[in-house]
Amino acid sequence: MQTIRRVAELKEAVSRFRAEGSRVALVPTMGALHAGHMALIDAARRPGTRVVASIFVNPRQFGPNEDLSRYPRREMADARMLAEGGCDLLWAPDVEEMYPAGFATSISVAGVSEGFDGAARPGHFDGVATVVTKLFNQVRPDAAYFGEKDFQQLAVIRRMVADLDMGIEIVGVPTQREDDGLALSSRNIYLDEGDRARAVALPRALGIAARAIGRGEDPVTVLDEARGTLAAAGFDVDYVSLADAETLGEDPDPSRPRRLLAAARIGNTRLIDNLAIEVPAAPE
Repeated sequence: MQTIRRVAELKEAVSRFRAEGSRVALVPTMGALHAGHMALIDAARRPGTRVVASIFVNPRQFGPNEDLSRYPRREMADARMLAEGGCDLLWAPDVEEMYPAGFATSISVAGVSEGFDGAARPGHFDGVATVVTKLFNQVRPDAAYFGEKDFQQLAVIRRMVADLDMGIEIVGVPTQREDDGLALSSRNIYLDEGDRARAVALPRALGIAARAIGRGEDPVTVLDEARGTLAAAGFDVDYVSLADAETLGEDPDPSRPRRLLAAARIGNTRLIDNLAIEVPAAPE
């Protein structure tokens, strides 16, 4: 696996992939890789496809009081994982290469970016949309792979790609979980032993709520119960909400795909998770 740190060299390498007749798939990451990221690599590996992974801790998607300075960085270990997983090229620019002097552009996606984490983390999704647009322009992939764990991020990127006619296939890969159900996340390393034991209450509460809503129970009551369960487990709850799976509008039509979204803090660690709500079968 080749590691590249300069845009000009990246474009040359991708041009060689194209010249050999290969499709190009991109897996954007911020590093600190785990099995969830490797599921993206595995999904991207198809016959006739070259896989490019990026590692870039994007300062533009961190707020002033967030964990940019302590976000885990372990490029050597990540590179070994990528190589063993069949990745063809690692794109690992520094901040100066991604945002050179004078950089002044920001991409904003209205609607899907404004609630949930967009409200809790102002400017976060502008930073995501901007860096992903840059990555797409640098790599020019045929397809890009993102985890469904960051479901709002996935919705923002899908909306952006559609609105700007980028012509890139955006593939959502199901959330990878620990044996007890906790969604895999690079931030899970922040959890101490006690918080890790309590953290499992998040996927369990969401699972109970998703099944109840799928059975037709009142969403307002179900969501209130889920918030209470999480608070009793020691979480400081940001939101537990039901949304349309495409628009992320709240109070969604039950005949359309819906998503249960949650964010909550346990100790010093903020966790997010989501689950699909099954669409009721049409009566025969």
